[in-house]
Amino acid sequence: MDNNLKSQNGKRPFGIRDSIAYAAGDLGCNMSFALKGTMALFWTQVMGLGLYYSLLLVIVQIWDAINDPLIGSIIDADRRQYRRNKFLSYIWFGSIGLIVGGALCFLPFPGLENWAKIIIFICGYVIWDAFYTIANVPYGSLLSLISNDPADRASLSAWRSIGSMIGNMLPMVILPFIIYNKDDSLNGGRVFLAALIMGVLGFICFQFMIRNTEVRVDTEVKLNEDQPKFNVFTALWNFVRNRPAVGATLAAMGMFIGMQGAATAVSVVFQIYFQNAKISGVVQLFAMIPILLFTPLARKMVTKYGKKELSVVGAICSIVGGLGLFIMTPSNTTLDLVIYIICQLIYSLGLGVYSTVSWAMMGDAIDYNEWKTGKREEGIVYSMHSFFRKLAQGIGPAVALVIMNAMGYVNNAKPDAAGNFTEIDVTLLSFDVAINLRLLVAILFLVSALMQFIGLALVYNLDKKTLAQMNRELGRDVTPAE
Repeated sequence: MDNNLKSQNGKRPFGIRDSIAYAAGDLGCNMSFALKGTMALFWTQVMGLGLYYSLLLVIVQIWDAINDPLIGSIIDADRRQYRRNKFLSYIWFGSIGLIVGGALCFLPFPGLENWAKIIIFICGYVIWDAFYTIANVPYGSLLSLISNDPADRASLSAWRSIGSMIGNMLPMVILPFIIYNKDDSLNGGRVFLAALIMGVLGFICFQFMIRNTEVRVDTEVKLNEDQPKFNVFTALWNFVRNRPAVGATLAAMGMFIGMQGAATAVSVVFQIYFQNAKISGVVQLFAMIPILLFTPLARKMVTKYGKKELSVVGAICSIVGGLGLFIMTPSNTTLDLVIYIICQLIYSLGLGVYSTVSWAMMGDAIDYNEWKTGKREEGIVYSMHSFFRKLAQGIGPAVALVIMNAMGYVNNAKPDAAGNFTEIDVTLLSFDVAINLRLLVAILFLVSALMQFIGLALVYNLDKKTLAQMNRELGRDVTPAE
């Protein structure tokens, strides 16, 4: 299709350009976000905060509780006229801050007093998180504005998953070879430099997305004297009553408990159980093969079966993979690594089915809010979804670290004979501790899969039939492209 042609409403017809541009947006987000999985290792093994870090993660989630809904409500209440679109304008501003925001979370000064480290961490995280939210919340809301067509939205969601995967895969594979020393200890200076470079790459991705995004759904607010003022508390109550939004959010929290909560434990397992930290990224990349295979099929399968129906099957598949991770052969770690990889493949197959339609499901949840309340409130719906995702991303690693320390993972950096702080050598931990951590990884992945199943099968209520009814009543009765 020629993207230079204009449709009857003056907008460029939906095509591959839209999908690639939208994928670039999540690639930009993940260029900044990908190092969050390394944050726990950095602040415990390099900066030596130990259990202090677990407490700090909980504290900064209080900022998240204020930050996400606040920024979402500001975006919804913003009725100024922008040259193109207010969401794109917020994304542009947020992308600038992310250039340095991520790097501020990895300032390598291990010789400082703990109080100074705590201040650096909190300030760096708050700055990064604010700019990330400013870019990410309107980015997620854009999906429902680019097209009304469910098949188009499925395509955008699938391509967003591709952007997310690339944004995770590149750092996942390349960074372990850069940020680890020869003895598998973490190099703080290299982590900081990597974070700064990734911030620049993310900015470039966002600019590409902004310049190639066409907003086709007209939701601009027409100001008049009788129009009620935006009420954030009413909007929050609407979110709580929005079953699709709550179900999709619960599933996303489960997904991130598996991806982020287990990330620290997985990294340490490869350090002391499989005794090869550098291959951890390669193994995780291999586990993403099912996601890559499913993504091209997402549009047609959604058209035939429905998003909810497909994602529930995916959650069941992930449960099977999570149960398989409990199979261990500690006397033969090579065989155990093979079993681990196979079970990760099965788990990732289920995750791939859900992740490729997850954002389209949130787009439908925004429509559901309009269907039931008469108000779209994209910003607040997506920001609340984003808040709970971040809550899982923060609370998950914090709880995992507490459990890991209870299992024997003690990681406070200590000065050497010359008084210099050095990275801790986690390879000195006992193999019994490694086995416990290996089991913890299996538990976290299984809990992740169960949360996805509950959210998608029992709470989310927009099956294929209900979705069609909603679109008809909203005047968006479109026939999905086969």
